[in-house]
Amino acid sequence: MAGITGCSDFLDEQDPSNLTPDSYYTIPDHAEAALAAVYADTRFIGNDGGIFSSTWQLLEAPTGTSTTETAQNSDLNNLYGLVYDGRTQHLINYWNGLYRVIANANLVLDKVPAITPMDEGQKKKVLGEAKFLRAWAYFYLVRLWGDVPLITMPQTAASEDFRPAPSSKETVYELILEDLKTAEAAGLPWTDVSGRASLAATKSLMAQVYLTMAGFPLSKGASHYQLAAEKSQEVINYSLANPLTLNLFPDYLSLHDEKFDNRLEHIFMVQYNVVVAGNPMNNMFPNFKPVTFAGPSGTGSTVPTTEFYESYEPGDLRAKNQEGFFYTSYYTNGSGAPFDLGAPYIFKHFNQTALGKEGVPGSRNNNLNVPLIRFAEVLLIYAEAQNEVGGPNALAYDGLKRIRDRAKLNTPAMGTYTKDTFREAVWRERWHELCYEQITWFDMLRLRKVYNELTNGFDEFVGHVNLSSNEPLQSKHLLMPYPLPEMQNNPNLQPQNPGY
Repeated sequence: MAGITGCSDFLDEQDPSNLTPDSYYTIPDHAEAALAAVYADTRFIGNDGGIFSSTWQLLEAPTGTSTTETAQNSDLNNLYGLVYDGRTQHLINYWNGLYRVIANANLVLDKVPAITPMDEGQKKKVLGEAKFLRAWAYFYLVRLWGDVPLITMPQTAASEDFRPAPSSKETVYELILEDLKTAEAAGLPWTDVSGRASLAATKSLMAQVYLTMAGFPLSKGASHYQLAAEKSQEVINYSLANPLTLNLFPDYLSLHDEKFDNRLEHIFMVQYNVVVAGNPMNNMFPNFKPVTFAGPSGTGSTVPTTEFYESYEPGDLRAKNQEGFFYTSYYTNGSGAPFDLGAPYIFKHFNQTALGKEGVPGSRNNNLNVPLIRFAEVLLIYAEAQNEVGGPNALAYDGLKRIRDRAKLNTPAMGTYTKDTFREAVWRERWHELCYEQITWFDMLRLRKVYNELTNGFDEFVGHVNLSSNEPLQSKHLLMPYPLPEMQNNPNLQPQNPGY
């Protein structure tokens, strides 16, 4: 019997290779690896959205600034036609992807504090970055769905809140700001060329959050426009003192040159490398036109509408072939004989190093990152927020002018603007400068306004007709529907958002 007991004890020994959250978080390297996993989860935007489509198109197709040359993907067609619902795959992917970021950030925040020994400065930084990423994910969720489940601890099937009900938008924003303030005080560097969250990224995201809270649906107004102006000005002031570290690129080609990933204008990006995952913006290629080494390929599932392309002012460098955000001709198989594309296509994410340029074959390794926050947006946040607080001042005007100077456009003198005309001038620059970066839809939601390409003015959100589909936006489109699979798995995720 003694022998049997001893054998039993031996068989009950834990397998050291069978890691669990309780056994894994024991050394600083584990904290860093766990944080890296949270960053990796941000690449969900490139996940499969069905044939000829990617998850990120959820934030482009409804804007009306793009259309499609393919008709095979019914979910994508429904996004363009504004008839999506809780079964739309892109919507499901966004929800799942954001909550995966949150789940893994929660693990870091729960487990890393107990790691001993670990340098306190390193620990504080890891926890600050995890909070930045959790705030980033919740900011997308609350803008897309409004009231959403607020989960701040690791979950198991035994958790009391395993099937949580939605929390109010106000409560979600409170957590977002609390997390960002913690990240702001975590000792992060002002910039980080490795692509990790930085102080500039944190302050810029805070400015985005305050600007959004000032508008719809919370309508906080002047107090939060003031906060948005203050946070964006902190970033601008750092740039003025450190122009070689944080600034606008001198040209637009640098925006999609992989050697400038995470540098100068790029404040925060989703990281891509073909060893793990290559750039996911290929659905912007023309449909079966040989613009890359792959020959007549591409899907054309996100292409600019002619009306939006033609809405740029005459002489705007952003609309100039192969120099700005569009191209109307290219080189056969990326580097051969020139040919006409027959229409404008999106050049903004075209990696010439990987795909080829005139006389130079591409490397075929598309390591270009996807921009999330650019310094150009920070300039426009300050300009808009400051104008709402007290009208345009010199710094607000300078930000607008810098954006237009790069585009080779003349800007009227500051004294010619009123508060109202300056507001719309800034909005127009947001539409034309930040297009196809998954930002425009959120501008439409917070402003409840939509740029009208034909009048060069702004329509009310409800009733605006998207020229990509000739369908009007409805009040229900101010929120996305909860994903149907989530509602089936969680009976507390109710009621469904209005209109769906």
